[in-house]
Amino acid sequence: MTDRLRQSPPGAVRASPMEPLTWTGARRTLVIAAIVGAFMSFVGAFGSEHIGFLPRTAFMVTIALAGATLGMLSFQLAGRIPLARRGPPYQVVMGAAMMTPPMTLVAWSVTNLGAHDAAQLRELPQYALITAIMSLLMTALAVFMSHRRAAPAAAAAPAPVKFLERLPLKLRGAEVWAVEAEDHYLRLHTSKGQDLILMRLADAVAELEGIEGAQVHRSWWVARDAVADARRGDGRATLTLKDGSEVPVSRTYAKLIRDAGWI
Repeated sequence: MTDRLRQSPPGAVRASPMEPLTWTGARRTLVIAAIVGAFMSFVGAFGSEHIGFLPRTAFMVTIALAGATLGMLSFQLAGRIPLARRGPPYQVVMGAAMMTPPMTLVAWSVTNLGAHDAAQLRELPQYALITAIMSLLMTALAVFMSHRRAAPAAAAAPAPVKFLERLPLKLRGAEVWAVEAEDHYLRLHTSKGQDLILMRLADAVAELEGIEGAQVHRSWWVARDAVADARRGDGRATLTLKDGSEVPVSRTYAKLIRDAGWI
């Protein structure tokens, strides 16, 4: 009997141009950044092969983690800029542009700690170029992880309620409050009024999948949101709909409705 109670499926989370940062996404991004930093150390990137492997690895991983953190923050801040909402490429460019200046100073300062002379100041443009490339990569990683996380939610979009296609023209776009069987017809109670269609109640209940509701009587299906009042008396229950219609709840369905918290 429990399958007769139609629960509304979770609403799909639409993937907005800028998805919020989550701890799961942040951890995944940092792990990947650490792997990238370790690889850069292994290949001696940026002329670092003359440095010992362990200190080189520590340096590269630290820079990669710092870059990933700044990339995620820049990615979120870029979301406040209208231009960045046009799509992932804009997000990457805007995030990298915000990330490059502070990251350049971090990389340059750590490399030249305690020896900031004029010759090393001339190296800033070179650091800026390298940092800009790394910033693009790290911000692209943050964008990719964000959209990768949003993709399953977008794919889980619920199918449209089939029964709504059967609504008469004058009721199109209305909320279905209840369906009442009258001989071979169904009386539709909606937010735009009532009308009759030729159909069996059992078939209608099957096609109403996707709207939170339940069959409460052999002749009635009711949407949960349509119930304005519920009362019990003499061992029976009655639901009052938004349009004032009173719906009897039979003993067959009473426990199901009670367990669902309707009455």
